[in-house]
Amino acid sequence: MTDPRHAEPREQPAEGIHLRQIKSYVLRAGRMGPGQERAYAEFGPRFLLNYDASQPLDTTAAFGRSAPLVLEIGFGMGGATAHIAQVRPGDNFLCCEVHEPGVGALLKLCGEQGIENIRIFRHDAVEVLDHLLPEQSLDGVHIFFPDPWHKSRHNKRRLIQTPFVNRLARHLKPGGYLHLATDWEPYAQQMLEVLSAEPLLANTAAAGGDGYAPKPDYRPLTKFENRGLKLGHGVWDLVFRRV
Repeated sequence: MTDPRHAEPREQPAEGIHLRQIKSYVLRAGRMGPGQERAYAEFGPRFLLNYDASQPLDTTAAFGRSAPLVLEIGFGMGGATAHIAQVRPGDNFLCCEVHEPGVGALLKLCGEQGIENIRIFRHDAVEVLDHLLPEQSLDGVHIFFPDPWHKSRHNKRRLIQTPFVNRLARHLKPGGYLHLATDWEPYAQQMLEVLSAEPLLANTAAAGGDGYAPKPDYRPLTKFENRGLKLGHGVWDLVFRRV
């Protein structure tokens, strides 16, 4: 499921100096297959949303109903996203991904499996947060297996940094949750440190433990994850709630 996600937090620019905005992704090359191209044409009008920064998103109109809203950032090829939406039919899932083949793959799943509680932005999640979603509007946020940027000199490019986590926390309703997962232990440790330092969030993990949560039942094991577990690789889930 892992088309990698990341952003690079920046310090505030000095007056008169413009710095590149934070983004939640790196745009990677990829070619759509015929099935994905057909899915864009056939199912895109039904499930794709147009990004319009001039007005907040009317989620009731977008989904055709009012329901708890969960934002997913970077869904890769969409298999886990489709599974979660099917096992949680009472929730609405707003999914952001810029990788065209991944969007096409999820459109195909939604159309062929009749998944009605997913809507997709093929757009940067940071801009969706900033311009379309008010603070305290989300019931949950999912970020699964973001790019770990293994090399130390690239750690600053990781998505899970203090400014971005605060941005996410402010968009959660009180009681809303943030669920992260990674298979790279140094990144898991950074995630735990950053989330634990955010005053708007509280860890749901059992007191006295290592701070990581059991994998929630709704998150499926991917083929990649299963293969890693058989090789003895770890996977770490973190679930924090807005206080």
